[in-house]
Amino acid sequence: MATVSRVLNETGYVHEDTKKSVTAAIEKLNYSPNEVARSLYKRKSKLIGLLLPDITNPFFPLLARGVEDELRLHDFRLIFGNTDENPEKEKDYIQTFQQNNVIGMISMTNQLSKTTYQDLSIPVVFLDRTSSSLPSVYADGKEGGRIAAMEMIQRGSKRITLIKGPSHIQTAQDRFQGSLEVLSASEVDFYVMSTSSFSFEEAEKWAKELFKKYGDTDGVIASNDIVATAVLHEALRLEKSIPHDLQIIGFDDIPHSSLLFPPLSTIRQPAYEMGTEAAKLLMKLMKNNQMKEKSVQLPVMFIERSTTRKGEGHV
Repeated sequence: MATVSRVLNETGYVHEDTKKSVTAAIEKLNYSPNEVARSLYKRKSKLIGLLLPDITNPFFPLLARGVEDELRLHDFRLIFGNTDENPEKEKDYIQTFQQNNVIGMISMTNQLSKTTYQDLSIPVVFLDRTSSSLPSVYADGKEGGRIAAMEMIQRGSKRITLIKGPSHIQTAQDRFQGSLEVLSASEVDFYVMSTSSFSFEEAEKWAKELFKKYGDTDGVIASNDIVATAVLHEALRLEKSIPHDLQIIGFDDIPHSSLLFPPLSTIRQPAYEMGTEAAKLLMKLMKNNQMKEKSVQLPVMFIERSTTRKGEGHV
């Protein structure tokens, strides 16, 4: 057993002939080490915990795939939890991660107080979330909000509804503040509609409410692509002509945005790249826990499709 352990863990001396015999037996038996059992014995593992807020939102699997692909290049494995932005579920998953001896964690949810994460004995990186005290990777939401508002104005909307995302998610508030900044300095009329989540079921209700309250709106800046999709569905049900009667801009550029009819104009966040950057940052922290905390901000861009009209300077 000791000899096999030395071969598997590449520790200590093993004669080359013996190593070949052990390797041949491993291949013949199709043996692979139990990573959880090894971690319990060694109090160390190759496992990384990943917390998602809502796996049904297509944006978050894109982030997760970026994390996974980068970590696998370095022989790390993921275990993940879906919290539904529920603090109790978040606590339970963090406990489960600790029980499985994860050596690092990436969190896409920030319902819990930052002190909960600061008190952990492992490095933590926030992804698509911002923190003043912990490392984080996120897109430039404020600039994205500005771009969305400027594009909407440039393309001729005069009565714009700005949908404000969940107040507890800072990245959602950043994009809201960016749009608000531009709209407040413009000569267009605009309305603000508050929402509390990104779920499609809730978004359908808000879309109906939007057109009841602001029936004359001719432009909607949505808090994300899911909300924008719900607005588009309701507008078509009301037989509004898109984009002639109503322009819509989403946020994220999830895969189905280009498959809608008409295809959705949106602000693209580089989700996959954000995931890979979070994984890289976490690995740096795991190698050097004294490393200075820092954040990584990635750029966004406007993706023009068919829910917006051609603006000035556009063919």
